[in-house]
Amino acid sequence: MKILFVHQNFPGQYKYLAPALAQQGHEVTALGMAERPSMPGIRYFRYGVQRTSSKTTHPFAHDFETKVIRGEACLRAAAQLAHQGYTPDLICAHPGWGEPLFLKELWPHTRQLHYLEFYYRSTGQDVGFDPEFGKTVLSVQARLVAKNANNLLNLSLMDAGICPTHWQFSTLPTEYQAKVQVIHDGIDAQTVRPDPMATVTLIDDQNRSLTLTPRDKVITYVGRNLEPFRGYHQFMRALPIVLRQHPTAKVVIIGGDGVSYGAPPASGTWKAQFLNEVIGQIDMSRVHFVGHLPYNKFIQTLQCSTVHTYLTYPFVVSWSLLEAMSLGATVVASDTAPVKEVIQHGENGWLVDFFQPESLANQIIECLNDTSRQLKIKQAARETVLSRYDLTTHCLPQQMAWIQALLAQG
Repeated sequence: MKILFVHQNFPGQYKYLAPALAQQGHEVTALGMAERPSMPGIRYFRYGVQRTSSKTTHPFAHDFETKVIRGEACLRAAAQLAHQGYTPDLICAHPGWGEPLFLKELWPHTRQLHYLEFYYRSTGQDVGFDPEFGKTVLSVQARLVAKNANNLLNLSLMDAGICPTHWQFSTLPTEYQAKVQVIHDGIDAQTVRPDPMATVTLIDDQNRSLTLTPRDKVITYVGRNLEPFRGYHQFMRALPIVLRQHPTAKVVIIGGDGVSYGAPPASGTWKAQFLNEVIGQIDMSRVHFVGHLPYNKFIQTLQCSTVHTYLTYPFVVSWSLLEAMSLGATVVASDTAPVKEVIQHGENGWLVDFFQPESLANQIIECLNDTSRQLKIKQAARETVLSRYDLTTHCLPQQMAWIQALLAQG
């Protein structure tokens, strides 16, 4: 069968699924905007936009215009394939950036399976969650309503959907939920596994070298970027207590200086703003900002972690949380959705109030001081991944079965 993947940053969430389908004998083609990935057996076509959003577009409609521009670019690339006689039997697409919007016009009878990551709401989710950054104004709420225009159009166009967590699924409009299955992307638990002999050498932003092993007392924090959305500010506020109470602990902070979610600060970076808030209260010789790491170094760092901290607004759960659990880390996480779907307090990790850095600090200290008690927690964390989120035994077979069912429907 001919299967077309559409993802602006391909492979993205299709890192394992696309190659697995190619190995099964399907003809796999992909459209994306990123550099050509090294994936044998997959034809890849890159496309780009021909224009940017207009400065005169109504602010509420600006987001949708960017999605239309992406959709148009994807349609042009797809039309070139169609001109060569190509018609896919199934399209697997991430609709978040608008790419699949017009593909039904080109291939009206081809079934579409969408990856559904997030449906926006003005209350009860990420927006307005953190009162520190002000009350949500009406214009922001209105923008979110308009921002769902792309989501709603794609929900109406898709034939089926996959959603990674039950909480993300629950945010979808009820009228579309019957077409959606909850199947996580999957963690390669056979590769992402504990290693008591692990070691890693890192260079921080002060050009200092740091070598770690599992025998060190290491606190890790990870975010694509260091920002409030992922609780960076609360983590930094916990550090004075932690470092004062545990004088041998080392802190490794992984993440960039930009903004992935939410708004940027009025000036500078979130990283600098919240570091400056506590810098006079912490021993900076034990705090290491290492930026983005290559994946192998990221894994090695978490293998050496004594306590891994994961904080988030109610939003998409990061792969890093499940990877940390698969690596057998003791995870201290925020008591927020969808984290609570993964971690049960005192069983496979620890949950703390997002807004109480003192509670976060005390829980980290407890874990550092009583490592023997954490052995059961670490084992249960890895078992959670193996039993619910393992790529090979659970997630990938479920994804493949869902695709086979759609192909069988013609």
